[in-house]
Amino acid sequence: LPWLKNALIKAFIKRFNVDMREALSEDINTYPSFNEFFTRPLKDNARPIGKGIVSPADGTLSQFGGIRAGQLVQAKGYTFSAQTLLGGDASLAEAFLGGSFATVYLSPKDYHRVHMPMTGTLREMIYVPGRLFSVNQATANYVPGLFARNERLVCIFDTERGPMAVVLVGAMIVAAIETVWAGQITPLAGTPQRTRFDQPITLEKGAEMGRFKLGSTVVMCFAEPLAFDDWAANSKIRMGQAL
Repeated sequence: LPWLKNALIKAFIKRFNVDMREALSEDINTYPSFNEFFTRPLKDNARPIGKGIVSPADGTLSQFGGIRAGQLVQAKGYTFSAQTLLGGDASLAEAFLGGSFATVYLSPKDYHRVHMPMTGTLREMIYVPGRLFSVNQATANYVPGLFARNERLVCIFDTERGPMAVVLVGAMIVAAIETVWAGQITPLAGTPQRTRFDQPITLEKGAEMGRFKLGSTVVMCFAEPLAFDDWAANSKIRMGQAL
């Protein structure tokens, strides 16, 4: 129903102060559905790609740092394990011991496509069923192990700097998670479902890898220790900015 769809989009733009000047199409009539508007592409060169490892999304760089004793920081006073985050595989998590992580939270107003932090070849994808807690900062401050309890899609890439995990975390009201290689990921019950890729799927740094059909969080794990000298926790960040 175009009139209803347009009314919802207008209300959303007003409520969350969405900057439509960045969108490839600024005319809301061109979007056939609310989700097409929500996952709207940006104009060319709207997000310059920086040097080194870059942010995969627009949002808030909520936490980052070293993976110490297999633990990532969720918020002050809360940590969660890399093994649980990655679907329970101890050998997979072991590759990131002593490495680094970074977490980007996407608010409703943000651009909701997720891009590659660096060039990588997809090795496997793990769908992990779970809860759908909200993932905003208030929830992260009081729900233990939030990102390792919510439904999530773990994407493991081989890169020139070792393995990289890009974890797309589901949340309350998230209609779906999509990837460019598998389309929409259908929620499943039970145990984690693993898909390995024998034919190489290589994505360049800055290329789109997936999207959220409503807001959520991306957690990245890197095999090497990284310095985040130019950043503070809870800083605003845009896709393509150097981490």
